[in-house]
Amino acid sequence: MPRVAYFPDSFHEVNGVAHTSRNFVAFAERHDLPFLCVRAGGREQAFEQAGELRTLELRRSRFSVSMEKDLAFDLFFWRYMGLIERELERFRPDVIHITGPSELGVFGAYFAWKLGIPLAASWHTNVHEYAGRRLNWLTRWLPPRPAAALEQSVETGAFRAVTRFYRLAKVLFAPNEELCRILETETGRPCHRMQRGVDTALFAPSRRTRGDGDGAGGDGVVLGYVGRLSIEKNVALLVRVERELAAMGVGGVRFVIVGHGSEEALLRAELARAEFAGVLRGETLAQAYADMDVLVFPSHTDTFGNVVLEALASGVPAVVTGDGGPKFIVREGETGFVAADEEFPAAIARLVRDRTLLRSMRTKAREYALGCSWDAVFEQVYAGYEAALPRE
Repeated sequence: MPRVAYFPDSFHEVNGVAHTSRNFVAFAERHDLPFLCVRAGGREQAFEQAGELRTLELRRSRFSVSMEKDLAFDLFFWRYMGLIERELERFRPDVIHITGPSELGVFGAYFAWKLGIPLAASWHTNVHEYAGRRLNWLTRWLPPRPAAALEQSVETGAFRAVTRFYRLAKVLFAPNEELCRILETETGRPCHRMQRGVDTALFAPSRRTRGDGDGAGGDGVVLGYVGRLSIEKNVALLVRVERELAAMGVGGVRFVIVGHGSEEALLRAELARAEFAGVLRGETLAQAYADMDVLVFPSHTDTFGNVVLEALASGVPAVVTGDGGPKFIVREGETGFVAADEEFPAAIARLVRDRTLLRSMRTKAREYALGCSWDAVFEQVYAGYEAALPRE
């Protein structure tokens, strides 16, 4: 097996990159693979070794620029340059793997070039789409056409900049085939799928404490959302869903919102019946999923959608948009629905009203998730490294 030095954008935070990275490290430890993880964290220059697994955790400085509630970019991370280089020289990796253009990604790419080590890069976040949508503070004051043009211009420019960075790699990974084809076209590099797995022992229907999924437990129907409460996740659609369901005569519906972010105040003000659980982890999160009846995931920007797979493993069907990665997880009409924004209320109403369909989807959702495993995901990644390694 190749010796892998892994530089993840985030590790301890609550997001898809961090979730995947923690499972990647666990996979390497489980199989005793030679693996070095260089990451940002709360400890100052902490080094650990367990078998073949090595970890170098570096604290970000107080001058870091906040990117999200629990994410930052450290402009002074260069102070660790010598420390990282010495550890790489000791470890002698065959490949360096980065997850994006963060300070960790920039260091990984730099040392791959300096030390002559093949670089692999995985695409986890559509940062270009985030850039466009986060202009809302400005574009909301503009007429619709100029606002849309400005957002599109920023999104296009950001995409070109990020794909130019990804051209530094010899091999790429992405969560779905559609994104792989786009990256291959833009970078000229081979791209392999790096999907997501799910812990089906943790996320399971057996953790449910409510009724059988059709509101029969006496507490109505629970529509769930899990993820960042941010503009790029399109969470404002939840408000529209609630209002249109009420107009359609669908009663007894309430939301359970898991996560935090800048749009939480808006949702608290606009949703009539909603419980805000904050950030949940482990068994508490697994129970929250299992107690939902339908996962409502309106994001147009997710490259995969870990939360969708976790919901399916919990026996919870999902309603997702036709953009990004979640549409590749949900089997239309079997484990949920793929819908346009304006179709969300009708799709959810159908599930709420058709109890037989809801029960069937719960069963099929669980069956689908049982076929997904983290070991299979990372075995494919190691196979993809072969394209980056020099031929003997």
